[in-house]
Amino acid sequence: MKLKLLSLSALFALATPAISEEKSLKIEGAPDPLEVAADASGPTGEIPNDLLDDAEIHLKLAVNPFTAPSISKMFDTLQFLMPLPIAETERKMPARMSQDRADLAIELGFLIADGFLMVQAEQLKDVETMAKDLTRYGKALGAGDRVNRHAAGLLESAKNGGVAQLKIELSATQKDVESELVALQDADLARLISLGGWIRALEVSSVAVDKQFSPERARKVMRKDIAEYYADCITGLEPKISARPNYLAIRELLEGLSKKMNLDNGQEPTPESMKEIRKVSGQLVELALKRQQ
Repeated sequence: MKLKLLSLSALFALATPAISEEKSLKIEGAPDPLEVAADASGPTGEIPNDLLDDAEIHLKLAVNPFTAPSISKMFDTLQFLMPLPIAETERKMPARMSQDRADLAIELGFLIADGFLMVQAEQLKDVETMAKDLTRYGKALGAGDRVNRHAAGLLESAKNGGVAQLKIELSATQKDVESELVALQDADLARLISLGGWIRALEVSSVAVDKQFSPERARKVMRKDIAEYYADCITGLEPKISARPNYLAIRELLEGLSKKMNLDNGQEPTPESMKEIRKVSGQLVELALKRQQ
């Protein structure tokens, strides 16, 4: 579905991003971002407000009409769901890189999400391995220079025990890769990075609430609006991605999940509903990490 005509101010913001003090977004040989604005398609729904970074980060990282939800904001919720079942939900990144860019994008989303899990649990000894993986994925997606800078920042922050700075570097990593992909007319992949991060966050949070249930904790997970946004997001991907069997199945699960998360008429979450959401989140993980053959 084509996006509606952008306002002049939105086009100007997209055409003049202030991504980095070290180099501009424009890449030699890359299409003009205005052409991206005229050409790209995407979700028709609005990003939930609480998944957008704050205004200062917006300004610094040049948020544009193709910005995806922030993985950092998704993980803000998890601080209310401690203790997190990190060991129970641990996943290792594949040693072999996929040759498919959509696979790489969604796996990068999982990797960035795992970085936030490490920070939340203060497992700073694992940051070096994560930084190396980020570098591999950034290079494979064509954003190696930007990711290398953040990887160096992650290692420095881990050495100094700077948990807050680690979160900033991880958030900036997502935004810098996103901006590079938009410049290369790969806005779909920027959204897949975000989708991977949310699926990982949903997996961890649903297990946490299932193991230690309360209606208040469950409401943090029952986000109908987010499930609907990502279902719409998949519909808006280019057909060669959205028509893949695993993405069709993900969209169907998300549409069903939005119904399970609906709490109209003063309904309270139940332990049974949380077990269902936990089950679906596991299915989403398996489908998201299913690589193209």
